[in-house]
Amino acid sequence: MSAPAAAAPVPAEVPTPASRAPAEVAVPGWAPDADERGALDIAPGVLRTIVEHATDLVPGTLHRERRLAGVEVGDAGPRARISATGDAVDVRLELTCAYPAPVRETVAAVRATVTEELERIAGYRVRSFAVTVSGLREATGPAQPRIR
Repeated sequence: MSAPAAAAPVPAEVPTPASRAPAEVAVPGWAPDADERGALDIAPGVLRTIVEHATDLVPGTLHRERRLAGVEVGDAGPRARISATGDAVDVRLELTCAYPAPVRETVAAVRATVTEELERIAGYRVRSFAVTVSGLREATGPAQPRIR
């Protein structure tokens, strides 16, 4: 018979980031308050990318074929146009939906997802949202997001 294994030493508790006290930051006395130090502006192109990516995540949205002189040259996903004023955006979105599928439900899901993602990622609220369904296609396979 072999000798019983020695009990392993119990490791000391390692502090996790949540259990640590926040680090003190030395801010000079002349520095303005955090709210007054500056602002973050997000370019409309970034907001457009967020909208198009969020649209790609919704089941029932598809990319459409791009053709040149009758020859397929790839595909194109949803197209968005963004107007931003302050912390509010106006969104105009053109997309292709899967057929047969309830278009109203797909568009409602797109509106909800895009609104949530713009708020979560960029802190912008949607003031107006216009959706144009430019086509219906049969889904041929799992939809791949355009942006990975």
